[in-house]
Amino acid sequence: MQRNAWYSRFAKSAAHFCGRPRVFTFAAGLIVVWLISGPLFGFSDTWQLVINTGTTIITFLMVFLIQNTQNRDTEAIQVKLDELIRATQGAHNALLDLEELEEDALDAFKLKYQALAAAARAGLSSGDQDTGTPEA
Repeated sequence: MQRNAWYSRFAKSAAHFCGRPRVFTFAAGLIVVWLISGPLFGFSDTWQLVINTGTTIITFLMVFLIQNTQNRDTEAIQVKLDELIRATQGAHNALLDLEELEEDALDAFKLKYQALAAAARAGLSSGDQDTGTPEA
């Protein structure tokens, strides 16, 4: 855990920094400067290559930083949801760690909950209340 801590801190900080309005404004400003400089360089291939290379490199690196941050956020949300299921009286503990199931098993759970939703909607149209904890 400790050996990757520096990367997690860096990825989180970089994603947070790059998501600020000032950074976006700076990047947009660079594009405007590049566009304005086009006539000075005769809209040459080198002029185009500069922006293409720069944006490609930045995009390539940002994908990894943002993905790391997104993965950690998603894992934290899953753990919090698992804790809510665990702590809620009457909740189905089989739903804990659901994200780790294979697609077929996940689809089976989804179908059960879609059926519950359909039954609740049908009940609403006939005047029933949409509360309670029906069995899955």
